[in-house]
Amino acid sequence: MKELRVRAISGFLYIVLLIASLFWEHAFIILFYLFGLICLAEFSKLINLTNRYPYVIFTLLYFIFGYWRLFSEFRHLYSDFLQILLVISIFVLLLLIKDLFSLKTIPLFHSKRYILTTFYMSTAFIFLVSIATINMDFNPILILGCFILVWTNDSFAYLVGKNFGKQKLFPRISPKKTVEGFLGGLFFACIASLLIANFTNTLSFNYWLILGIIVSVFGTLGDLIESKFKRQADVKDSGVIMPGHGGLLDRLDSIIFAAPFIYLFLKFAVNVS
Repeated sequence: MKELRVRAISGFLYIVLLIASLFWEHAFIILFYLFGLICLAEFSKLINLTNRYPYVIFTLLYFIFGYWRLFSEFRHLYSDFLQILLVISIFVLLLLIKDLFSLKTIPLFHSKRYILTTFYMSTAFIFLVSIATINMDFNPILILGCFILVWTNDSFAYLVGKNFGKQKLFPRISPKKTVEGFLGGLFFACIASLLIANFTNTLSFNYWLILGIIVSVFGTLGDLIESKFKRQADVKDSGVIMPGHGGLLDRLDSIIFAAPFIYLFLKFAVNVS
C-alpha cells in the first residue's frame, strides 16, 4: 500500500508540473529542456556513453529550434531546417524499429551512440515543443491532448493486459505486454480522441482519431525499444528520479518515440486552426 501511495504521489506531481507549465510558453520550454536533460542522462547511462557532448548538442539544438521561430525574418529557414531534422530523425527511428524486430541486441558502436542521443532522444523534445507551436503560436491544448492520449493508451493497455491478456505481444523484450493489452490501449485511446475533439477547439475527431492511432502504435514501439535498451543494460528502470515509477525516461519513452510522427502528421496532413 505504501509503494502504491508513493507511486500515485510522484505520478500526480509529474502531471501537475506538466499541466502547470502549459499556462506560459517559456515555462513549458524550460520544463521540457529539464525533462530532456534528465532523459538524456538516463539514456546515456543505458548505452554507456559518459562524455558531455550529447548535452551540448541537445542544448544548442533545443534552444535554437525552441526560439528561432520568434524571429519573423527567419521563419522560412526555421521551417526548412526543422523538416530536415524531421527526415533524419524518422529515418533513425525506422532503423531502431528494424533493430527491434530483426536483431537480438541493438548495435551500439561509438558513432551510433551519438546518432541516437541526437536524433532519437534530443530531437524528440524539439518536436514536442514544435507540436505545441505548430502554427508558430503556442497551443498548449494540442500538446496536452497528445499527452492525454499517451496516458490513456498506457493505462488501459496495462489494465486490459493484466486482466484479459493471453497472447504475448513481444515476449523476448517485454514478457508482460500482450496483444489484448495493446488493442485495449488502442481502443480507449480512440475513445479519448472523441472526448478531446468534443471538448477542445483544436482538431476534428477524424484528426484526433488518427493521432490516437499514431500514439498507440508508435508509443508502444517506443516502449518496447526502451525496454530492449534496458534489457541490454541489465537494469529494470532507466533511473530513480520518480519514486514508484523509475526514471523519467520510463514515463516519457512512448511520447518521445511518437513525437516526430505526431509532428509529421500535423505538419503535412492538418491545417491546425
